[in-house]
Amino acid sequence: MHQLRLFFIAVQFFTRLPIPRWVGFEADWLHHASRYFPLVGLVVGMIGAAVYAAAATVLPVPVAAVLSTAATIYATGAFHEDGFADTCDGLGGGMTRERVLEIMKDSRVGAYGAIGVVCMLGAKITALAMLPPAGAIAALLLAHPMSRLAATSLIWRMEYVRAEGKAKPLAQRMSTMEFGIAALTVALTVSVLAASGALGLSSLAAALLACAISAWWLAHKFSVRLGGYTGDCLGAVQQLSEVAIYVAVLATLGHGALA
Repeated sequence: MHQLRLFFIAVQFFTRLPIPRWVGFEADWLHHASRYFPLVGLVVGMIGAAVYAAAATVLPVPVAAVLSTAATIYATGAFHEDGFADTCDGLGGGMTRERVLEIMKDSRVGAYGAIGVVCMLGAKITALAMLPPAGAIAALLLAHPMSRLAATSLIWRMEYVRAEGKAKPLAQRMSTMEFGIAALTVALTVSVLAASGALGLSSLAAALLACAISAWWLAHKFSVRLGGYTGDCLGAVQQLSEVAIYVAVLATLGHGALA
């Protein structure tokens, strides 16, 4: 029952989805809710996949991709997209650690953030639209939990650098066991997709590699520029990793423009 409460607390923190009233709330639960971040991602991925499947039955694939993306943004309240935009603004416009953090804390979106979000959403929707419908649905179910595991890895391995912030309740040290619970969600998802043939092994391997490289690259930048991470950094890792997974899956299908 306690684990179920932690899952619902994670749902409440990371999405707009309602949770049962009996769950209750204690501040300490937030410190352990990040173990279910990928499971929340799977729920969001299911929402996106369901919208895509429903839309694709009566509408062209590009429209289904747009509606699916819009549904996941609505479900999360653009929580991660906002972090991605703030990170683009901070890293693009700040020269010192203090200035980067100051820019990232500003609620206004600057040129770097606006351009970054437009490019990110464009890449996400285009990649989904270019995938065959069954592959796009499978990619949605894979990318959302896997990209959130990538973000969770920062909580596990890095230091939180703000005294306060929107990720502060989750910014305590994450134990290896808790990270293992988070990884289990992704492992089970990958196993089901592989066993069902929804995605081939080459696609799954490429997605995992692309996700890992994206997360490592951003984590390295955060370590050099900030000495750790903030809540916005978690959103940036999630978004970039998600896009990387869609692009990697698409690349394995052999539809290169010059192929």
